[in-house]
Amino acid sequence: MKPLSLLSSSVLDNLGSGVLVFEQNLRVSYVNQTAEMLLGVSARHVLGGLPMTWRACHGDAVVDLIKSSNVGSPITKRGVVLVTDRGEVTVDCTITPILDESGTRLTIVELQQVDRRNRISREERLITQQVLTRDVVRGLAHEIKNPLGGLRGAAQLLEAELQSDELKEYTHIIIQEADRLQELLNRMLGPNRRPSYEPLNIHHVLERVRSLVLAETGERIKIERDYDPSIPELVGDMDQLIQAVLNIVRNASRVLGDGGTVTLQTRIQRQLTIGNARYRLAAQIDIIDDGPGIPPEIADTLFFPMVTAGTGGMGLGLSIAQSLINQHKGLIECTSRKGETIFTIYLPLGDEVSTARDKERNPSD
Repeated sequence: MKPLSLLSSSVLDNLGSGVLVFEQNLRVSYVNQTAEMLLGVSARHVLGGLPMTWRACHGDAVVDLIKSSNVGSPITKRGVVLVTDRGEVTVDCTITPILDESGTRLTIVELQQVDRRNRISREERLITQQVLTRDVVRGLAHEIKNPLGGLRGAAQLLEAELQSDELKEYTHIIIQEADRLQELLNRMLGPNRRPSYEPLNIHHVLERVRSLVLAETGERIKIERDYDPSIPELVGDMDQLIQAVLNIVRNASRVLGDGGTVTLQTRIQRQLTIGNARYRLAAQIDIIDDGPGIPPEIADTLFFPMVTAGTGGMGLGLSIAQSLINQHKGLIECTSRKGETIFTIYLPLGDEVSTARDKERNPSD
């Protein structure tokens, strides 16, 4: 088969679905970047692969569909399960046999990940949920702060008029509790400054978090690392990203109790959709713990303020972390079962992020 032109290759690499081309002998002659990510393989390991290799890695379904297809009659099979190094992936598979210029049969295989559509819908709900929650909390905080300030001021004036130290104890309590409520409202509102963006290495963020948590927990837990050194620098606020990751890792260390393991893992993602935006490249940071898992009754409200599994926190850490990552055009997701909880942070990379920020600052452009 003739190699694809640079234009064709560029177009196919930017598709949201995985595309492979099989030659007549069922050897793989092309695989786009989305298919690489979907199957968890490198193109150089797939190209030229024999049918038996494909069967061993990904099952019989695709090869059987190719063999049963005819030129001019595309076949679509939904819910095909492919086996990858990262686990099973469910896809809708379209097989399109064609003839090239020399009359040789080629087969184009398009893989549309069903899980991905579900994930996009879930992300849109999370983003909407976060925006609505933030608006409600801000409105509530504004309504509480004004009378709270008046209450504190009145207590101070009353204290200045009182002669008895015993009575002043009561005004002290009022002032202290007003200050405590003020601090709680500030924490619920999250960061009160805009991010200060600069190029940074995400692994420097993770190493800082790792050292902080290990200093707090001693030898009670282990923090393992599984980094992808190929991830390029991203543009973000170092302090805010440290805070976001730290909130998640601290939560994990709490639920582990007397012992356990937290794994910090990084990978690169291509053609990733976050909400309504699609990014060519994104960093994926997985924070994995082997604790008891998240109670099902709070799984859907995990990123709401004041939602806690009763591990000693106030239930603000995850809400604040989500808000900080949202400011970086990213998102936090969570999957959990007994023995494995995974918080996944997606942070987009590249020029698309700067473009999105510019549009926010200048919405009329």
